[in-house]
This record gives sequence, C-alpha cells and structure tokens, in this order.
Amino acid sequence: MSATVVEQPLLRLRPFRNMYVAGAISQFGSQISYVALPLLAVTALGAGAGEVGLLSALGTLTVLLLGLPAGAWVDRVRRRPVMVATDLLRAAALLSVPVGWWAGWLSMEQLYAVAVLVGAGTLLFDVAQLSLVPGLVGRERLTAANSLLVGTGAGMDVAGRSAAGVLVQAAGAPVAILLDALSHLWSAVWLRGVREPAADAPKDREPIGRLIGAGVRFLFGNSTLVAALIQGTMANLAFPLCSVLLPVLIVEQLGYPAWVLGAYLAVGGLGALAGSSAAHLFGRRLGTGRAAWLASLATAPASLVLPFLGHGPWLWTAAAAWFVLTFRTGLNNVLLVSLRQRVTPDDMLGRMAATMRLLLMGAVGLGSLLAGAMGELWGVRSALWLGASIMALSWVPFLFSALRNQP
Repeated sequence: MSATVVEQPLLRLRPFRNMYVAGAISQFGSQISYVALPLLAVTALGAGAGEVGLLSALGTLTVLLLGLPAGAWVDRVRRRPVMVATDLLRAAALLSVPVGWWAGWLSMEQLYAVAVLVGAGTLLFDVAQLSLVPGLVGRERLTAANSLLVGTGAGMDVAGRSAAGVLVQAAGAPVAILLDALSHLWSAVWLRGVREPAADAPKDREPIGRLIGAGVRFLFGNSTLVAALIQGTMANLAFPLCSVLLPVLIVEQLGYPAWVLGAYLAVGGLGALAGSSAAHLFGRRLGTGRAAWLASLATAPASLVLPFLGHGPWLWTAAAAWFVLTFRTGLNNVLLVSLRQRVTPDDMLGRMAATMRLLLMGAVGLGSLLAGAMGELWGVRSALWLGASIMALSWVPFLFSALRNQP
C-alpha cells in the first residue's frame, strides 16, 4: 500500500519562513526610503530634477561596479552571513541621514553616498537570497516560493509607500528614513533562524576572474536567459523614466501633498501584488514563457496613458494604467525568475543572478540618469513619453525567442 506524500506548506519550513519574514521587513523599510529620500532632497535641500535623477541612479549604478564580483563571491561563501552583514550596512548608512538632518550638516553629497551604500547592500542581499531559495524549498516548488516572495514584496511596496507618504506628511522625511534603518536591523534578527542546506557550503577558492567569466558565458550561451534579459532590460529602462521624476511632477509642479505621491506609488505595489499572486495560475494554464509574453503584449497600450498624468481624472487614469503595468511586472517577475532558477545549476546561481542583476539594474540606473537629464533639458513629461514608448515595445523580444513556448 502506497502513502500519499503531502508537501509541508512553505511557511512551515522554518529556514524559508525566517528568510521570508526578514525579506518582507527589509522590503517594507526600503519602500519608505524610496519615497522619503527624494522628497527630503526636494523639500529640505531644494534639489532639482537633475539631482533627484542622480540620487535615484546612484543606488542602481552601484550594481555596474559590484554586480559580477558579487555573484562570484556569493557562489563560494555561505549566503546567510552575507544577508545579515548587508542588513547592518544599510541600517548604518540610513541612520546617518536623520542624524545629519538633526545636526544641521545634511547635504546632497551625503545622500549620494547613502544611495551608493544602500545600493551595494541591496545587491548582495538580493543575490544571496535568490541563490538560497532553491536549496531551501527544492526546484519543484520554485514558482510557488517566488510567487510568495514577490507577492509579499509587492504588498510591502504598497504598505511601505503608503506609510511613507503619511509619515513624511505627519513627522517628516528624516523620521521615515529612521524607520527604514530600524527595519534592516529587525531583518538581521530574523535571519538568525535561517539554516543553510549542506549544498550551500562554501565552494573551492577558484580565482574570482575565472568564476565571473564562466558565469557570463553560461548566461549568454543560453537563449532563454538572453531573451528574458533583453525584455527585462527594456522594462527596467522604461520604469525609472516613468517614475523617478514623480516627486517633482506630483508635489512640486501639480501641487499635490506628499500623501498623493505615496498613494500613486502604492497603486503600483498593488498591481505587482496582484500580478505575482496570479503568476502561478497563469503559468500553469498557459506555460511560463507564453504567459509572460501575452501579459507583456496585452498591457502595452496602458504605457501610453502615463504621460497624461495631471489634475482631476487624469491623475486616476494614469494611476490605473500604472496598476496595469505593474501587474505585468509582478507576473513576469515570478515567472521569469523561476524559469531562470530552473535552467541554472546550483553552483552557477549566484553568478547568473548577479550578471542578470548587473544588466537589469544597470538599465534602471541609466533610466534614472536619462530621466534627470531630460527633465532638466525638456521637462518632466519628455522623460515620461520616452519611458512609455520603450515600455509599450518591451514584449517584442519574446516574439523572436523560443522563451514564449517554455513550459
């Protein structure tokens, strides 16, 4: 007589549960600073479009310098200590902002340095987490695990951005940033309960340059990964063009209070939450690649609504379009991350994730710089139009790839 094996719920697995809670707490705090840092720059330091664009870009451009070495390094060390150390680094950097503001020596240069340190910490934390998940849950449960992680992250986006708008309005941006610093300390405490599987033990000390080269060759030798990379790069270039200058447009030019900016950004978090929650169903019904392709194609027209953001109905129409686009993002994040993890060997996960992140986040940084430059030269809406156009075409790489037929 055979017994039916019942899988234990993912959140009953203590190592995964602790990593999940730590990531959720950290994500919540990060979304507070996502709103509060540029608002602090605009309201307290009089930053213009170019300075806000540079501030946003620095956190992501850090990936261009550290991305490849980070992946090779993570592949040969234990992942949990990396995540703890980067939580502590981000907490220390963020704590310097309210201290500097209260002491009277806060400057844009300090905010730039904080953006770089937080960007570096986030890079290492995320690469270590992505590399750790398959060993904690097994490859057959990756889509379910990533749906939970991405969906919760999107929920934290909603909660964090909404809370940020209220906090900045009620207590000021420095207090909001202080809460972000405390969230990273709390995350580090939860990570103490994560125990890594034996497969994640430190690797042989092969030269780091050779490890990096092998990771790059693996990624660009896999057509599925290349197609996902091109599509993701287009989307990641477009999103900052459509969002980085929103504090300038919504608060400064349109005259809305800070909570409206927080609410608009929170709508995007709701879209990502809905998309990530639906990803498992879409993937099972249509196949991973086909679901990602059709979602990208169907949501493309919503991109062209974003540049019309303005007073009255246009604010809510643009917010609805933002929801549709972030729904697509949440869906694709789950499906494509799971696909990338499935086709990558265990000993290559860190390098694959870091190389992908290098290029994807490099596109975010470039988009932020472009947004700032275009805002200074031609106005905020010029950046929105360029971002909307790129986003509307981001389904095209799937059309010419076998990825759209991946199960």
